[in-house]
Amino acid sequence: MKMFQYLLGQKPILIVMLFINFFGTVYGYYWYGDQLNETPAHFYIFVPDSPTASLFFLIVIIGFLMRKNLPLIEALAIVTLFKYGIWAVIMNLLVLQINGTLPWQGYMLIASHFGMAIQGLLYSPYYRFKLRHLLIAAIWTLHNDVIDYVFGMMPKYSLLMNYISEIGYMTFWLSIISLLIAYVLVLKQKTNKLQLP
Repeated sequence: MKMFQYLLGQKPILIVMLFINFFGTVYGYYWYGDQLNETPAHFYIFVPDSPTASLFFLIVIIGFLMRKNLPLIEALAIVTLFKYGIWAVIMNLLVLQINGTLPWQGYMLIASHFGMAIQGLLYSPYYRFKLRHLLIAAIWTLHNDVIDYVFGMMPKYSLLMNYISEIGYMTFWLSIISLLIAYVLVLKQKTNKLQLP
């Protein structure tokens, strides 16, 4: 596993990850286009959750390619990649359960968002954030939950709107789990740190 993670930090792999996340981020913001057209401007930054998470990771990769750590962005990346990656998988599986079918785009979203969640974890040996950075990421993440489920800015899945209270509750605990995972994988790991290539 350590050899695999070492290979992930090599420049050719980082460049591949850069392109994957660049196109994924661009497509993600495009996917949110219709919802953003109906969103008040002061909520814009809080609506496109998944592409913003992949944008954080894109910035982290650029930093790695420059042999630099960006601790706050790393903390935001690992937390939001896992949270919104798993969230999208759960939402699409719920649509499948309720509707009995899922369009091919739904399966694509499941695969891409699961990959999004995993990539953030795989690069954890390279992160160098501190507790203060994780606390800022916690404020961002939990504040985003308030914007989504108090002000109604969550991604729109029409079939699931009848379950919005339960989804909001689940999302809060997914935020907590994501923060705990970041804490365990980065802050509790005193060894097993990898150097940037």
